[in-house]
Amino acid sequence: MNMTRKTQSGVAIVEFALILPFLLMLAMLATEFGRAVYRYNGMVKAVRDGVRYLSIQEPNNAAALATTRNLVVYGNPDGTGAPLDPGVDPAMVSAQWTTTGSAPSVNVVTVRVSGYTFTPMVSAFFGASIGTIAFSDISATMRSPL
Repeated sequence: MNMTRKTQSGVAIVEFALILPFLLMLAMLATEFGRAVYRYNGMVKAVRDGVRYLSIQEPNNAAALATTRNLVVYGNPDGTGAPLDPGVDPAMVSAQWTTTGSAPSVNVVTVRVSGYTFTPMVSAFFGASIGTIAFSDISATMRSPL
């Protein structure tokens, strides 16, 4: 029994050293995926705030559209401060007013963010490249009482 204990001395630390890079990569990927989902949800909430604001404005109002872009990108109507997310800029935000239905017709407004991408903090880890994540368009539609 004493002989086997001496031959096994240090085996656990060697096994841990062999597995450690894979565990770190798995932890890093899970963290980056969580950050991507968090940022995406934040952008969805910003688009909802923008469409909520725009739904009570006059249709095709350029000033209201500029304010909506500021709300989506910066989180405030003035467009001051840092963007909520570095992956979005005002040029990505668009709005569309439409009328649907007949008798009675309903006015709706849609705010859309196109080309939103998430860039991870770490671009490569142990030789494995982690590229940007490109999301599909984020949009929200709301009925307009006007």
